[in-house]
Amino acid sequence: MRNVIIKGLFLAAALSAASPAGVTAVAQQLVESSNDERQQVAKKVRKALVTLPFYGVFDNLEYRFEGGTVTLSGQVLRPTTRDDAERRVARIRGVERVVNNVEVLPVSGFDDSIRARTARAVFNTGGLGRYALGANPSIHIIVNRGHVTLEGVVANRGDRQLASVAANGVPGVFSVTNNLRTDRDERAPAR
Repeated sequence: MRNVIIKGLFLAAALSAASPAGVTAVAQQLVESSNDERQQVAKKVRKALVTLPFYGVFDNLEYRFEGGTVTLSGQVLRPTTRDDAERRVARIRGVERVVNNVEVLPVSGFDDSIRARTARAVFNTGGLGRYALGANPSIHIIVNRGHVTLEGVVANRGDRQLASVAANGVPGVFSVTNNLRTDRDERAPAR
């Protein structure tokens, strides 16, 4: 991606002597092509993460893509999921560097029982069972030392609130952090 930008800058410099309008057009095309490339790389990164073989409802992976560097973050149950995520993303064309800040959650029978009870409580509440369907569920339940964090996307604020109430009702849970976003939040333009 850097090579495309550097070549474009040399081309823009050469055209600047000829015509200011030509430079503006070339610069605009460079911006548009680099935005398209970034969007394509971001789509590939997302797909690589959500199709990991052991990525599930109790894992949460996030990424940020800036200037050829992908920074991975989140929490996973298995160290292999963390390593697989880094390997897959590093192989994507356009990714020059991967910073892996993914946390591997500690092994804990206590947390495992909270995971199971929280999943049962959330997905058996109201109409929330639909968020558990498919290979990559919409709601992810992260449990770390008895503290529950809900991540993902739901259809509306009511579903967001229902999930929070269900998770708060699970015995043994110390706290619940509700980071669920709604479809409306996802579609809102960035400001």
